[in-house]
Amino acid sequence: MSGTTVKELPDAKTPFDWKRVAFILGGLALFACIYYSPAWPDAVDPKGQHFVLSKEAKGALAVFAVAATWWIFEVVPIGVTSLLIGTLQALFLIRKPAEAFKDFMDPSVLFIFGSVVIGMVFTKTGLTRRIAYKMLSIIGEKTSLIMLGCFLMTVALTHVMAHTAVAATMFPLLMAIYSLYTTEKTPTNFGKCLFIGMAYVAGAGSIITLLGAARGAVALAFYKDMMNVDISFGTLSFYMAPLGWIMTFLLWGFFMVFCKPEKDRIPGLKEKATRMYKELGGLTRNEILAACIIFGAVGLIAMQSFVPALKGFDKTGILLCSTILFFVCNILNLDDLEDIPWNIVLLFAGAMSIGFCLWQTGAAKWLAVNWLVLFQQAPGVVFILGMAFFVLVMTNFIMNVAAIAISLPVALVIAPYLGVAGEVILFSALATAGMPFILLIGAAPNAIAYNSKQFTTGEFLKFGILASIMLMVVLWIFVAFIWPLMGMEVFVPVK
Repeated sequence: MSGTTVKELPDAKTPFDWKRVAFILGGLALFACIYYSPAWPDAVDPKGQHFVLSKEAKGALAVFAVAATWWIFEVVPIGVTSLLIGTLQALFLIRKPAEAFKDFMDPSVLFIFGSVVIGMVFTKTGLTRRIAYKMLSIIGEKTSLIMLGCFLMTVALTHVMAHTAVAATMFPLLMAIYSLYTTEKTPTNFGKCLFIGMAYVAGAGSIITLLGAARGAVALAFYKDMMNVDISFGTLSFYMAPLGWIMTFLLWGFFMVFCKPEKDRIPGLKEKATRMYKELGGLTRNEILAACIIFGAVGLIAMQSFVPALKGFDKTGILLCSTILFFVCNILNLDDLEDIPWNIVLLFAGAMSIGFCLWQTGAAKWLAVNWLVLFQQAPGVVFILGMAFFVLVMTNFIMNVAAIAISLPVALVIAPYLGVAGEVILFSALATAGMPFILLIGAAPNAIAYNSKQFTTGEFLKFGILASIMLMVVLWIFVAFIWPLMGMEVFVPVK
């Protein structure tokens, strides 16, 4: 009808998300209950030393509770939950604001930032597609073999590179491979296998050499100070390589059982990958320049363990030099800087803040003592696994080096009375500290994998619990059978 106007229908109202509100309020209620509760009993170690849970330490546990709730159920973006961690510490005087927020720019956080930038460069220059197409033209079309090939490459790289840098390197490669599997935006089982699996095996590989993560070198130095025993690079790799590689193959089998890809094979993939690789032509100027910068930075970091003259250089500083060079050489520009997934960077920043908070207030030490004294009358194997399990849980929330540092002193005091050797305590702790499968904040590869948008934090938690149970079973087999056969001293005369 002419002369009449048609009113637009109002947008449909978004239904009220009661579940989300319930978890938001539930997390805040946990914070209030813990923070305002009466004083908790002291933790007492086997020597009779008391560890008081101060008001600040109780506050750290309260922040820990609300952050874990919000992270697991994703009630707000995970980076925003990280901001809550620093905010609560400052508002409730749990730590000084300067300390709470300083951790958001900790060198480890900036290392994550640099690693993410490297991943962006791999993608933008085309290096990722070149490597992916070449790899797929060799492996073939079976999704199970594609996944295994990606896992093996990840673990092999962790022998000479930090697992964070490996995850940043592998992530764009996996994205390129996944784009050939499907063009759909919705998550798939293959996507979950590929990205969660990459994060898990990066952890498994990182325990094999001292180059896979900083925790190994720190733990060995710590053990030498306490026990006056020097464990070499070769000794560590000798005992940890079987465990790391066995876990890699078991994790591959785990995902094939619990999250089997929808397709057994991708028909025509080998021919398509070969054709696409040829179409890329020769290496471009940006590809060559980016490769030189990336492998130069990673090479310098790797050689720090062998070249004394390089030990004085901070690894974060070296990695950030590559970030600066990408912009100086016009490989990246301002638009690329704005495309960085700050949600992931903030996630790791919050993890650092809550980790330091639990450590500095004494809350982590209080938890360690209370847990480990439960096993002071237990059989030796149970005590070893109990200690390793504590490290496994704590390393999902705080820095793995801190998790080791708070548990080893207590464990090494109890161990002689149960006839347990110190060496098996150290290696068990290093094994579980390297494989935080449960929460995204447990390790940088977890957070990097989350950027794929192929899984939720709840799904990561579900798979992580099952994978952690598998890890504990494998560790028990190593402690009880394999390591003793390899010559490791597990039990000693009781004092």
